[in-house]
Amino acid sequence: MSAINSQNDEDTFKILIATDIHLGYLEKDPVRGNDTFVTLNEILGHAQKNEVDFILLGGDLFHENKPSRKTVHSCLESLRKYCMGDRPVQFEILSDQAVNFHYSKFPWVNYQDENLNISMPIFSIHGNHDDPTGADALCALDILSCAGLLNHFGRSASVEKIDISPILLRKGRTKIALYGLGAIPDERLYRMFVNKQITMLRPKEDEDSWFNLFVIHQNRSKHGATNYIPEQFLDDFINLVVWGHEHECKIAPSQNEQQRFYVSQPGSSVVTSLSPGEAVKKHIGLLHVEGKKMKMQKIALETVRTFHMEDIVLADHPDLFNPDNPKVTQAIQAFCMEKVELMLDNAERERLGNPRQPEKPLIRLRVDYTGGFEPFSVHRFSQKYVDRVANPKDIIHFFRHREQKEKDDSDLNFGKLVSRPASEGMTLRVEDLVKQYFQTAEKKVQLSLLTERGMGEAVQEFVDKEEKDAIEELVKFQLEKTQRFLKERRTDAEEEKIDEEVRKFRESRKKNTEEEDEEVREAMTRARAHRSEDTVLVAASSDEELMDTGMKGTGDSDDGLPATLSRGSGRARGRARGARGQNSAARGSSRRGRGSTSQETATSSRTYKPVSVPAKNKSVMDAFRSLKPAPTLNSSKSYSEFFQEAIDDDSDLEDISIVPSSKVNQRLSTTSSRSKTGSQSQTSRGVDFESDEDESDPFKITATSRRTK
Repeated sequence: MSAINSQNDEDTFKILIATDIHLGYLEKDPVRGNDTFVTLNEILGHAQKNEVDFILLGGDLFHENKPSRKTVHSCLESLRKYCMGDRPVQFEILSDQAVNFHYSKFPWVNYQDENLNISMPIFSIHGNHDDPTGADALCALDILSCAGLLNHFGRSASVEKIDISPILLRKGRTKIALYGLGAIPDERLYRMFVNKQITMLRPKEDEDSWFNLFVIHQNRSKHGATNYIPEQFLDDFINLVVWGHEHECKIAPSQNEQQRFYVSQPGSSVVTSLSPGEAVKKHIGLLHVEGKKMKMQKIALETVRTFHMEDIVLADHPDLFNPDNPKVTQAIQAFCMEKVELMLDNAERERLGNPRQPEKPLIRLRVDYTGGFEPFSVHRFSQKYVDRVANPKDIIHFFRHREQKEKDDSDLNFGKLVSRPASEGMTLRVEDLVKQYFQTAEKKVQLSLLTERGMGEAVQEFVDKEEKDAIEELVKFQLEKTQRFLKERRTDAEEEKIDEEVRKFRESRKKNTEEEDEEVREAMTRARAHRSEDTVLVAASSDEELMDTGMKGTGDSDDGLPATLSRGSGRARGRARGARGQNSAARGSSRRGRGSTSQETATSSRTYKPVSVPAKNKSVMDAFRSLKPAPTLNSSKSYSEFFQEAIDDDSDLEDISIVPSSKVNQRLSTTSSRSKTGSQSQTSRGVDFESDEDESDPFKITATSRRTK
């Protein structure tokens, strides 16, 4: 880094750099709920005060993939307050914006929009917390981009090849090529770098005159064999890398000795985990770029809640603690109280010089009780600090060292033991657990058609992204593909030959990782599309229901329809929850049990239509149960019989028909008119629209009517 003439503003870019703001983290906490919003306002205030050219964010602006209304509203409020104004933007964009922002409906930078008045643009990539998901692959940043308050770049949908095209900026004689790559699963990106599938495009003219700035959001520290991105993977023509995702603040640029570029790790602006890396003082950076020279100015954040952490090893104090002493637990508790009081005093002294800092600090005391000691009650200990710390439930953390044998190539020395805290063990992932389960399972429960890796990816999507149909669609997709393979091979209808062909086909898919990735991606796309169709179906059914209810409430007044029913339909419209329409009569009957009549039940059965609503709280096991039983060697139908049907029949899968709602209503009304006792039973068990179980099981009403019959 070289010195920059601060007086030459016409040729100097001023860029505010921040990452991992995590808006909405612990927003329901009464003490820490507003921490992220206050710090965002401080960051934007620093940018406005220093009159920066633009703000560069390195991902994880939001903590949740689907942020709450409060979080989105607070973010929009802050961005509108600080980013809009009459101050002119001093730089221009030379690259093709249709390529840089090709995912946006408005593929141009926001400050050039004639309908907006932007004085401070924001450029941001997405992180792993706010990455695009769903059928349309949208994320929270796309909402801000559509509103014209943020420029979302660095998106890539392909898992086969990624070409990173830079945003070319120019201010006076200084030119910046801004590269960005949003969060991608580390293992996948690692494999793509190894296979030379990542290409960073460079300007054709005067490529050596550009200052190359790259923003990335991945693991920088090694968490596994391929669960990180080594700095050596990045191109050596880069001048500065802004590395997001890592929360420890290392904002001062450090040079990579091999690639010769600099790396700046701004860290998070809020404490999201009580770990040593989060205890480092939080900063943002003010980057000055003139020509090929740069200077990073650190700006300390004043509104971040202070965090103090300390470790205690009880075995290191034999003069104070004896495991054989019956009162050793009381002595340990008194010692811990003394340590906590000392940390509170340090936090109070630190806050005296900074009135903007929150009053209650974060305190963490990790106690290693290895050596025969017993932990005391953490809950009782925490009660003493409820009014003094922001995290009373997490003050004390007891752990023991896990002793592991140290391996030697020559011989094993059992006298040498390496101790490691249990909290620092390797993190298990869903894909690894699924793969480990099937690899160690008995032969009769091992996978015959699917691969362990594909199933692991589907379960990961189910758990992390809430893709309810991920597992089912993956099974269907791979089953269809196997059927087509057998048709093309014209396999004889013999069980042994079919088994052999299926086994060969499965092994070939396992070797071709790119094809398997494509299968998983196609299955996930189908799952998202299926979810979108269900959403449209529910919305359409809800509209029809409201129209029918409104017509009955006005035209059929002679039938003696109670006024409370029409009010119930209005409440259903307000909640917009599909077939969850409620009325006071239905609620009263469900609570009183015998306070309803068959007439009321029949009326409610005419008014409300059961709609096929996708289950909201479906578990992993429920997803497997919802599938049709796949053909296995132990099933009643053999492979040969199953695939013979598939070969003879041109259709791959049979359609699933849903019982029309009119027929369901007809059965309901017939059943309800049987007897008074029957209507009471049905009302208490089948038509309780307040119950979440009924909401997640749309066919429960039909099943109940059959039981009553």
